[in-house]
Amino acid sequence: MSKAFVKDEVAVEEDEEDSGAPLPVGGKNYMTPAGHARLQAEFTHLVKVERPEVVSVVSWAAGNGDRSENGDYIYGKKRLREIDRRLRFLGKRLDNAEVVDPTRQENRDCVYFGATVTVIDQNGEEFTYSIVGLDETDPGRGRISWVSPLARALIRARLGDSVHFQSPGGPRELEIVDIEYRPLD
Repeated sequence: MSKAFVKDEVAVEEDEEDSGAPLPVGGKNYMTPAGHARLQAEFTHLVKVERPEVVSVVSWAAGNGDRSENGDYIYGKKRLREIDRRLRFLGKRLDNAEVVDPTRQENRDCVYFGATVTVIDQNGEEFTYSIVGLDETDPGRGRISWVSPLARALIRARLGDSVHFQSPGGPRELEIVDIEYRPLD
């Protein structure tokens, strides 16, 4: 086995580690305008600010002589690999992005991508979830991925419908009490 082949395998493994949630096979990378803007801003920051700073430090450290014991050089090269890996990941995600603006949804009585849905569970507790892209999920803020079991159960449901889904804690039933389409920050 040649070294080039081994290096390619390592690069693929590193990309997979940074890939976050995998996209569904043949699917688009749906995201809200705010989520797309965040990824684009991160990409731009890495390209225009962070990477040039690290390249400058590595260049300076390389000029100091022995690279084998040069912490700035070793750390800088490692950081450059991390930045480049993240840039490849972001580039792929942005290339496959399908931006969906929830405020432009015409059928507002049914749950689709970008909806903010308020539900009541069998215990009478109320929860609010926004259905967002894979790279925008934040369970603490009630943002769930459109490919999650809960979102899949909610999509295409209407106001007043009860949906059933399998949660990690077992089967659950939720009743939809409100559907909104608003901009997400």
